[in-house]
Amino acid sequence: MSELLFDLPKPVTIPVKGETAEYPIGRIFCVGRNYAAHAAEMGFEVDREAPFYFTKSPANAVLTGATMPYPPGTKNFHYEMELVMAIGAPVFRASKEEAEAAIYAFGCGLDMTRRDLQIASREKQRPWDLGKDVEDSAVFSPLTKAGDLSEMDSKRIHLEVNGEVKQDATLAELIWKLDEIIMDLSKFYHLRPGDVIMTGTPAGVGPVVAGDKITGGIDGLDTISLTLSDAE
Repeated sequence: MSELLFDLPKPVTIPVKGETAEYPIGRIFCVGRNYAAHAAEMGFEVDREAPFYFTKSPANAVLTGATMPYPPGTKNFHYEMELVMAIGAPVFRASKEEAEAAIYAFGCGLDMTRRDLQIASREKQRPWDLGKDVEDSAVFSPLTKAGDLSEMDSKRIHLEVNGEVKQDATLAELIWKLDEIIMDLSKFYHLRPGDVIMTGTPAGVGPVVAGDKITGGIDGLDTISLTLSDAE
């Protein structure tokens, strides 16, 4: 093996309920505008032509309970509460059955977003990286194995800021369902264990400031929290 000039940080791993071993994050895929009400509050209509995606760097992942400095370069930092899927088997050009079988576990996630930078990039038809791929901006709760959960559609998804409810919906409102996301995404990537998919956020997104505490949950899953500290 070649000698390395320097060591890279170890990959972030997510605890799995009932397991001593943890789930290592390889890639983070995110589905955009996957709830109609959220798309509307952002000024868009949603069609069923195809989902679209952006990515976050695995190095920018943190676990629930973290404290995150208010990030540089923004004056409009937003929360987005999401259901997370963790892939547990290789899958490419998946059928519906293969897509369902590839889901290893579910968890709660926060997609923290520099909204002003995202909008500025969008208006110039540029990539969203500065708005979305923010340090410490992909927050994950412990995972629950898919086989330990009942029907997902009826489950409530919610988020609070300092105890005040801001997002409150059900997973039935997802435009692209979980198997459909995997079926579509696997047309473009060889999905594999270590891939996590953040499935989109419901309506009610908004800004947070230093000192705020974000909490959230999805029925049947471990809850999630993030505290914002002063900017560095």
